[in-house]
Amino acid sequence: MGGAKTDIILLNESDIRCDGRKIDELRKIIIKAGVLQNANGSSYIEFGNNKILVGVFGPRDVHPKHLANTNTGILRCRYHMSPFSVDERKNPAPSRREIEISKVIKEALEPSVILKKFPRTVVDIFIEVLQADGGSRCAALNAASVALADAGIPMRDLVSACAAGKIANSIVLDVNNEEDQFGQADMPVGYMPNLEKITLIQLDGILTHNEYATCIDVAIQGCKTIYQIQKKALIDKFFQGDIK
Repeated sequence: MGGAKTDIILLNESDIRCDGRKIDELRKIIIKAGVLQNANGSSYIEFGNNKILVGVFGPRDVHPKHLANTNTGILRCRYHMSPFSVDERKNPAPSRREIEISKVIKEALEPSVILKKFPRTVVDIFIEVLQADGGSRCAALNAASVALADAGIPMRDLVSACAAGKIANSIVLDVNNEEDQFGQADMPVGYMPNLEKITLIQLDGILTHNEYATCIDVAIQGCKTIYQIQKKALIDKFFQGDIK
């Protein structure tokens, strides 16, 4: 974040970003539910040039059994980037970044999932990044939430996620790969819109107090827009688009 020099113009004099978007404009988002036959729930998301597939399995017995909780179910998450998901071939072994993002996504989803109904069981979330383009943790979180709902896991609300950030001294919505690498700040936010509760907030970079507050507000507005797309994906699967 920041530091490195680049010839890319992140924001021109007309407040148009390097990918042609306005400062308050999301990238194109496509979400589909129920795309994997062998999973209990699944989803596919295209978020900008991110392409991510998610499968959910469970509730099912915990193995090894000593990990089971007698009072509640547990949630496990595996975020994995395919070797071909980035420009240079990635080592297929889990990286420190993938382990960290797996933990972040799990903890962002836990407030939304009602696991006490399923003690001694586990719900497994497998996230496969087919193509990465900045903001993959937010895209993955959006897809994972839809996949959980598709699996019929009881939920308090969907979790919607979007990042805001700072480039060229301006606060922008939905930071892309170039803005993430060469911008001044990046703030991913996970949010339950119906309950108005934040489940994830991270910050890479430096913001003033006012910029911090603005970033949160901008990200939440993005989350609310994504929430509608998530709901539509589920409606399209279960009601074939008959209910608006």
